[in-house]
Amino acid sequence: MSLFNINTIRGLACLAIISLAACDSSSPSIALGSLERDRIAHTATVNEVIVALPVDPGSVVEKGTLLVQLDNTYQKAQVNRAAAEVAQAEANLDKLRNGARVEEVAIARAKVARAKASLVESEASYARSRDLSKKKAISEAILDKALAVRDGSLADLDSAKEQLRELTNGTREEDLRMAEARLESVVAVLASEEKKLSDLTIRSTRNGVLDNLPWNLGERVTAGSPLAIVLAGEAPFARIYVPEPYRVKMNVGDEFVVRVDGLERSLVGTLRWISSQPAFTPYYALNQQERSRLMYLAEVQLDASEAALPSGLPAQVELP
Repeated sequence: MSLFNINTIRGLACLAIISLAACDSSSPSIALGSLERDRIAHTATVNEVIVALPVDPGSVVEKGTLLVQLDNTYQKAQVNRAAAEVAQAEANLDKLRNGARVEEVAIARAKVARAKASLVESEASYARSRDLSKKKAISEAILDKALAVRDGSLADLDSAKEQLRELTNGTREEDLRMAEARLESVVAVLASEEKKLSDLTIRSTRNGVLDNLPWNLGERVTAGSPLAIVLAGEAPFARIYVPEPYRVKMNVGDEFVVRVDGLERSLVGTLRWISSQPAFTPYYALNQQERSRLMYLAEVQLDASEAALPSGLPAQVELP
């Protein structure tokens, strides 16, 4: 018998078996999958050394449980530096709001008085020099020098008066706004540094089971790499692939019979999510026969009483 005839016979036999299986309506249609839980990956934000791993893999953890502690020596210094800048900005703002001290105003008044006395002396000296110049008793250079001294004393008096006015008038509104903006800026920097510090302490964000710790104690982790994997949720859910002909019959909230390998009894689960997009080739690019081979990912949640079931077990869901 030729090879072509043998292959032909084998093909016909396979088609017959498939047809018989399709015609057997006594066995329920099932969707295959496995039991899973929500996988929470806690990642590293910086490159730091692991200094503590207080919880062993496989342990039950609650929300807020410390899972991994990274070295925070450098980040604590950054927080202290930012806190010092906040204190400096607050002190500067208080200084501007309170205005000049009484002692500073007194000093400015004394400078004004000294400038007035100096001006009186320089004006008298200039007057004498001017009279002597008229009598040709002194040169023009000496008269010019006396005039310059008088003008300098007048300028010093004006400067002292302006400084006193600046102290007594108080801080400008623009300077106050600048100081307030500076304070807001350093406060934001402090909050950012404190957030970075808290990120070095990895805590569980949900109740669950610590599934894995990819890094060892003393290792320097890579930023972005997972530090702890937590399987969250009380009871697992069945992650299954639903054939295309059954998709239209399934809605979120529907109950289904779930069978798990190793359990003789059947379980009841509730459909909590089903994908709106099929896997692989889009349906509109396929003919009717090919569309029936599409799969829709779905999740069937088991009751909380099944919390003891481990993740990863093969599961089957009976379809409507």
